[in-house]
Amino acid sequence: MKLTTLIFKHHLTRCAYTPSIYLHISVFLALSAALGLLTNLWLDKESSNLQVFFEFHPWLYLWLIPALSMQLWADEYNRGFSELIQTLPMTAADQIVGKFLAGWTLSGIALILTFPVIIAANLLGSVDSSVVFSQYISSWLLAGSYLSVGCFVCTLTHRRTLTPILTISLLLAATGLSCVLDALEHQTPIWLIDSLTTLDVLIRFGAVDNGKLTLHDGLYFISMILAFLSAATVTLNAKNS
Repeated sequence: MKLTTLIFKHHLTRCAYTPSIYLHISVFLALSAALGLLTNLWLDKESSNLQVFFEFHPWLYLWLIPALSMQLWADEYNRGFSELIQTLPMTAADQIVGKFLAGWTLSGIALILTFPVIIAANLLGSVDSSVVFSQYISSWLLAGSYLSVGCFVCTLTHRRTLTPILTISLLLAATGLSCVLDALEHQTPIWLIDSLTTLDVLIRFGAVDNGKLTLHDGLYFISMILAFLSAATVTLNAKNS
């Protein structure tokens, strides 16, 4: 546990001194504000939540999360540093969990920095704070599930050009599954469509986005995080052995 905390602090501090992280977070904030507030869809909806604002997050995370994943695993591209890590009494789980928690914290900070949206929403109309809070939590869980995918991809390959491509491809496949299901709706058995629907990140997040976060939906994102972090741990152990 101490080593996990040490890795967490190291990568959080390292990212704090990385200009590219500030750039990616700034672009994320600018795009989320522009897409969420400057659309007539949000202004026309008489709603007590920020549904239109949050429904863009699965796509905006395609920009932010791969950048965070690459930065968290930047040290692994240094062969000398990688060999030094292997000499320390540190498990693969310590490395992965520490890096993941650092990235998840940064994504949480990026979400918190969207607080002007809440202020603007309250000025424009009445907002249900409990619903908006659940939407923020679900968005943070979504970011964590995406980040776990990024950590898994980074353990598969250390090629700088290939890592972001694989990460974005996997995230696009998860995010765009609903489009595929719509196209196959009349050509595929209903039981198969229903089974795949339960695994669709976009549909699951959309259901949460319409109301309060349920325990079932929360467990879905947590199980996805644990699954990919476990896969990343197994992959890293195989490489180190």
